[in-house]
Parts: sequence; C-alpha cells; structure tokens
Amino acid sequence: MKTVEEVINQYFQAWNEGFISKNGDGIRRFMSQDFVGYWAHSEITQPEPYFYSYDLNGVLSQMDDAEKTFEIYSVIERNNGSQRVVMGRETNVIGGRPFTAQCMFIWRLEGSEWKLLREYIELEK
Repeated sequence: MKTVEEVINQYFQAWNEGFISKNGDGIRRFMSQDFVGYWAHSEITQPEPYFYSYDLNGVLSQMDDAEKTFEIYSVIERNNGSQRVVMGRETNVIGGRPFTAQCMFIWRLEGSEWKLLREYIELEK
C-alpha cells in the first residue's frame, strides 16, 4: 500500500495533468464519494462547500498555463490509522502568478487506497 505522502504527490500530479487535458477524471479517482471541500479567503464570511460531483472539468477549463504544488507541514494519524490529517501549503501558479493557500486535507483509507475525504482551503492574500 502506498503512503499518504505518495498519494498526495500523485494527486497534485493529476491536477497538473488535468490543467493540460481539461479532464478531471484523474483527479476525481483520488476522492472519496463522501468528499466535501471548503474554500475561503479573508474577504468572505463563510467557506463555500463543494462536493464529490462538483464540476472539475469546468474548473480546469478556466485554468490555462497553471501548475499546483503542495508542501506538507504535518501528517497526523487518527481513527486507529484509518485516517490522516495533512496540513500544508498549496501554491497555484496561474499565468506566471503565484496564489498560495493554507490547507488541511483529511485522507481516509477505503479498502487498500487512500481517498480524499475533506479539504479545507484558505487562500492567502
């Protein structure tokens, strides 16, 4: 079984491939069907949720000349090892301009695979 760190690297590679192909299938295969994400920044009063079925292809079609990277700050095991809480910093470079965010990802072991259960993304300004 792959480590959650290996899976995270593959997940972000899938995003970078999706930016080129404009197809989100490679990204979605890392997500649990129970996935819920939250996106926010300092100028909104509450995070905006999105779910497993959100329009990934629509998001990808808006991003030309883009690349994502992720720096892991910490990985914490919980629920007797069946989940990992991963904290870190995501950087999206879009058209040469960097956008950074603080992130918390919850990965859950489903069968023998790590699946993204939740993500909390707080855009930095």
